[in-house]
Amino acid sequence: MKKSWREKLADDKDLPKIGEAGGKLSKRWGEGTFVIPAPREVDALMKQVPKGRVVTINDLRAALARKHQTDFACPITTGIFSWIAAHAAAEDEAAGKMRVTPYWRTLKIGGEINPKYPGGVAAAANRLRAEGHQIIAKGKRTLVAGFEKKLFTKLR
Repeated sequence: MKKSWREKLADDKDLPKIGEAGGKLSKRWGEGTFVIPAPREVDALMKQVPKGRVVTINDLRAALARKHQTDFACPITTGIFSWIAAHAAAEDEAAGKMRVTPYWRTLKIGGEINPKYPGGVAAAANRLRAEGHQIIAKGKRTLVAGFEKKLFTKLR
């Protein structure tokens, strides 16, 4: 039987892991140490973002790097784990749970709404509008206008 999103979120797969960036990694992401976070760590950070505020994937990565005392956090796994957390939250919501991870408050770089989150851009945009954010379309991308002023910077 296929794993539920909640089960995927709970499966840490021996993470977090800390490594040294070298070779192709250092060309792409920079020199130094990096952390591959556990899925639950990413979910816990996403849960901290209060109503009316937003955070970017890079903000999550910076908080993870601070927590693990590394130079950076893996952008690929951080993005994947935020996607898993979003789907686990949608699964919980469908099961009737009232308090779920506010995944719609986690934006891509530049304030873009993540189209891969449950319900797509339209659902996330509606939730963000309900929290007082202005949404703008810029070509194929949908952005939160002035998101920089609404960033939540107290991630721990």
